[in-house]
Amino acid sequence: MRGCRPRAPGPAAPRALLCALLAAAAVAESGRALPQLSDDIPFRVNWPGTEFSLPTTGVLYKEDNYIIMTTVDKEKYKCILPLIASGNEEEEKDYKGPTPGELLEPLFKQSSCSYRIESYWTYEVCHGKHIRQYHEEKETGQKINIQEYYLGNMMIKNPLSESEGQMTPYYPVEMGNGTPCSLRQNLPRSSTVMYICHPEAKHEILSVAEVTTCEYEVVILTPLLCSHPKYRFRASPVNDIFCQSLPGSPLKPHNLEQLEKQQEMMKMPFRRVKEEEMHSTKEEKFSSIHKPVAVGGHQLLTVGTTHISKLTDDQLIKEFLSGSYCFHGGVGWWKYEFCYGKYVHQYHEDKESGKTSVVVGTWSKEEHIEWSRKNAARTYYLREDGTQSVRMVSHFYGNGDVCDLTDKPRQVTVKLKCKESDSPHAVTIYMLEPHSCQYILGVESPVICKILDTADEYGLLSVPS
Repeated sequence: MRGCRPRAPGPAAPRALLCALLAAAAVAESGRALPQLSDDIPFRVNWPGTEFSLPTTGVLYKEDNYIIMTTVDKEKYKCILPLIASGNEEEEKDYKGPTPGELLEPLFKQSSCSYRIESYWTYEVCHGKHIRQYHEEKETGQKINIQEYYLGNMMIKNPLSESEGQMTPYYPVEMGNGTPCSLRQNLPRSSTVMYICHPEAKHEILSVAEVTTCEYEVVILTPLLCSHPKYRFRASPVNDIFCQSLPGSPLKPHNLEQLEKQQEMMKMPFRRVKEEEMHSTKEEKFSSIHKPVAVGGHQLLTVGTTHISKLTDDQLIKEFLSGSYCFHGGVGWWKYEFCYGKYVHQYHEDKESGKTSVVVGTWSKEEHIEWSRKNAARTYYLREDGTQSVRMVSHFYGNGDVCDLTDKPRQVTVKLKCKESDSPHAVTIYMLEPHSCQYILGVESPVICKILDTADEYGLLSVPS
């Protein structure tokens, strides 16, 4: 096992314990042979207690794939091991559940649509029906001018065969019969929609890219595929081992508890220094698993949906507009905090190194009003009764942390958009970087639907009367 070097992040198990787990993995209590574990793959030992459910996403676990461990103090633990396979994985061979197409069928039958706002275009994906790219402008006399193209207008009956992307498995669906393309002898536009498993997603549009002239690729994050082993979301390269105490043994070995307490005491002085230096810390470089995803000419940093509050609508709106209640979002390495009328922060939290924070932009009413005189602070849509309603407002936040690439302060345009949802207190946040250290933060929530029509000529919002 090449020296048994435990490399798991976070509070690591003692070297002897992890080595013992790796060495014992070849034989279980029943005498049954188990796959050899190698320290080429990082592991992390967890002590979840008796009330515990195995993860349903990520690496596969089975109740009978365990070993019984005994410490030098005669403490006994049942340690459930992950199924680490290579080539044609065992879990895929054993899978007898619905096909990817069958798993996605509810999305196609519900006539549901997903939206994505970019700096100019808005993208609408009505799953299995059409993909629309459009831009709305208000002309003189309150008339709404809509520029639109259909990138696909029907689902082709024979979807592409199941395949895998370079980093993440995806299920592709072809959409054809779009708006004729003058650059290709008026052939119809077409798209391939790539559905990717993400257990926390709400069918968001992750990216839209024109791969060749008038042919597009759209990536959708959905939880519906996550029960299929081939499309299972693998959020971390670290594989967890779950050790549950057997009757008469403590939740965690006594010697391990003592060692962790000693390690905490040793780290305290260093942790204080890091917290004091946190505000001067420059933006960390992404590792290979945290690289941004390219979206055409833009750079998508992250997207995520979360549930924001149990407060009543009126309380939440007042606290949000006062800046005392902030929206948080994002998945992966970076998270985002947006406090209306105050700031936009990008941050990463780590148990070992503390919190790294970058100020993306801060609010100045005067600067925003100056910006709004040159840019559209409000966009509208036309109701069925012929009246207009505000669809989105845009706010400028400047004077962020100085960017290493440009030697200028970061700045961000925040786009607040109404988004209907089954959960009235859900919020979706994504960030784009169309130019170095100049960002677009999209914030979509049912809460915003209730206040958009209060926007004044500068797009500033107020509590509904």
